[in-house]
Amino acid sequence: MMRTLQIIIATLIIMLASISYPADKEGFRFRKQPELQQIRPKKPVRIKLKRTAKDEYSWELSGDDADEIVKADRKLRKMLNIK
Repeated sequence: MMRTLQIIIATLIIMLASISYPADKEGFRFRKQPELQQIRPKKPVRIKLKRTAKDEYSWELSGDDADEIVKADRKLRKMLNIK
């Protein structure tokens, strides 16, 4: 008798829970947002600075953005007083 009562109560709880949350029947949907797929962090310009025995400087620049490479080159030339 006790076992039957427990089964009936468990069944009622499960039924009430399924009725209480109808939004779960639709499920969770994933949406693709193309604008978020295109976002990539910018990689910084990499600078390899070299100094010769005559105290002259040279450097190698690398990176993904050509405008940033040009800005870095101008900034280095200005800082080192190179024309």
